[in-house]
Amino acid sequence: MSSAFNENLLRLKRLTNEMLALADEGDAQRNDPSCGIIYGILRDSAYRLRRLAEEECDKHRLAGKWD
Repeated sequence: MSSAFNENLLRLKRLTNEMLALADEGDAQRNDPSCGIIYGILRDSAYRLRRLAEEECDKHRLAGKWD
């Protein structure tokens, strides 16, 4: 894949995987409820970003911009 805009979308999807892993790890190791809120927000944000990135990848494929 040579298009920078497509590479960035793939990087974003990889980053969301890291965000989810951190949310799981942090949630398992937290010592109070307020930390749980932070990791819950992180997890929610990762899922939202992943969905948006996947939708954008689909748009690029349909438009013939995906190589």
